[in-house]
Amino acid sequence: MSSTASDIFQRHRLTVAEYHRMAETGILTPDARVELIEGETIDMPPIGSVHAGTVDYIVDVLSSACGRRAIVRTQNPVFLDLNSEPQPDLALLRPRPDFYRSSHPTPADLFLIVEVADTSLAYDTQLKRPLYARHGIPEVWLVDLPNRRFLVHRTPTLAGFQDVQTLTDLSALTPLLLPGVRVDLSDVF
Repeated sequence: MSSTASDIFQRHRLTVAEYHRMAETGILTPDARVELIEGETIDMPPIGSVHAGTVDYIVDVLSSACGRRAIVRTQNPVFLDLNSEPQPDLALLRPRPDFYRSSHPTPADLFLIVEVADTSLAYDTQLKRPLYARHGIPEVWLVDLPNRRFLVHRTPTLAGFQDVQTLTDLSALTPLLLPGVRVDLSDVF
């Protein structure tokens, strides 16, 4: 039986602390578009105008609908564990007086994550969506721009989200953990 390189050599997975030190020392430049996923730095594609405008539209709608019931965070880190700190396009967070200045939000702080997928569709569906499920994120909305689909993921398990729905009527969405909040994303596409 022959050995492969993966049998002989172990990969060194970065921790969030090491990842932050890389940024502090200049190994990762301030304009680097990377996120830490399961100990690996992943290059994120440039943000195109359709993606950026869609994120801005959703931020506006969510901010208006949620008011002070949630903090709407855009493209900022979420601490999932010692080896993963993704930067979702949007996150709805439990309100906190310090607005998360003292630490990044954790899964317990999240109401909802929204990922807008344009050139990142495979990355968002194959890598990030299962990661969010394994960490118990209660709800993820995926805006699939190329296919003009809106997917709602709920009931996270270690194997993935058990409840996945493709919605066509986006006029009255309600985040699972924010009953009474009505979100109209009819113009998302």
